[in-house]
Amino acid sequence: MKKALFDYVRSAYGVSPEYLWEGFPDIAVLRRSDNRKWFAVIMTVPRSKIHLEGDEPTDIVNVRAPDPVVTDLLADQKGYCRAYHMNKRLWLSVLLDGTVPFEEICACVDASYNAVGRGKGKIKERTGEN
Repeated sequence: MKKALFDYVRSAYGVSPEYLWEGFPDIAVLRRSDNRKWFAVIMTVPRSKIHLEGDEPTDIVNVRAPDPVVTDLLADQKGYCRAYHMNKRLWLSVLLDGTVPFEEICACVDASYNAVGRGKGKIKERTGEN
């Protein structure tokens, strides 16, 4: 699902993943090209790190919610939790294991892209196309 997500953001926003840390080659950052702010972080973490059973690795994407109310609502839904290694008031971790449908993940990425772009000119709207 990571590859499909990378393909989506490349097509929708012209953004490619950046790998910023040599010691963590599986962590990819996606940032807006206009203001360089991160709008998603894709990583593999042990399930226990995001308060799930087991220690097997799982892929997640961290996205910024538009406001804390959305974070509170989604954090209780299956496949979502408060973000691993990010501000838990505004960021969410979304499982990339099929628990959350791909279209829903794309909508979260779109909302995150828009949330970090506020005040920086025109905000791209989701077209519904992949």
